[in-house]
Amino acid sequence: MNVTIVDGPTAAALANILPVLLLAFTVELRRTALHRRGPRPGWLIAGLAVFYILFGLVETTMVMSIDGRLLPSKPSDLICAFAIFVLLCLLFALALVPSRNAHGADE
Repeated sequence: MNVTIVDGPTAAALANILPVLLLAFTVELRRTALHRRGPRPGWLIAGLAVFYILFGLVETTMVMSIDGRLLPSKPSDLICAFAIFVLLCLLFALALVPSRNAHGADE
């Protein structure tokens, strides 16, 4: 049984382009510090977490589809996809860490 979502070249292109867009989004998130504003920042952080998880799942799917099929997957595809998903989770966690300049600007 072969499961194909997108063809190989499209999956390869998306697997390269999507992380750049996510990095730009993360830089803007840190620059604007949206997750520290408002009376209920917890909801925004939860929404961002859902966004990053969904983005990670899409990116993982694209990486696994680079050879032109999603299933059956090679072990190397699964390892790479898992590594990318973990790195995306770390990127999200680091985006929420306050910077040193933020404390100095408030004083």
